[in-house]
Amino acid sequence: MSLAEVSEWTLQAKCRDMADALFPEGKDQKRARTVCMGCPVRSECLAEALDNRIEWGVWGGMTERERRHLLRTRPDIQSWREVLVEFGENVKAS
Repeated sequence: MSLAEVSEWTLQAKCRDMADALFPEGKDQKRARTVCMGCPVRSECLAEALDNRIEWGVWGGMTERERRHLLRTRPDIQSWREVLVEFGENVKAS
């Protein structure tokens, strides 16, 4: 993904002006992820975090722990962007 593509979707994000609020610790992460509900670029955001193994913060409505679990349970997926954005499939952890 190019820098232009990253910039394009981040400009549409509901959280675009509140980055610090999405990097809380502990139980506050679950509260922070409510910002992601109804966000028009939630899938792009989550794919970015999963594809790049971003370890901190809430991305696409998922906490760090939830993303680690998903990555462990779905090691077969090479490109989360393809799955979540390009093909629009709904992937769930087993």
